[in-house]
Amino acid sequence: MIGMTLITYVKEGLKKIIHINQHKIKSNRKHGKTESCITVKTYKSNDYGHEVYVKGPCKVVYSPNKPKSCGAEVWIETTAEVEVMEWKA
Repeated sequence: MIGMTLITYVKEGLKKIIHINQHKIKSNRKHGKTESCITVKTYKSNDYGHEVYVKGPCKVVYSPNKPKSCGAEVWIETTAEVEVMEWKA
């Protein structure tokens, strides 16, 4: 059985960029895996999970002409606290 485990809190105040790693989704599909594909980035860390809860205001950005360095064209920006959840067997 798979359960959810809270792996990290990303504290309020830090700017966070949340995006979906489409390469990980494709890899999971190809190899029959369920590895985390949601990334929460700050200047200090990258956290990965299956679910992300934003505990305050956020902004969804679509920028196809100026994507992030990772290639993301759609992402969420927030300075609110974020909970990152990951599935554990």
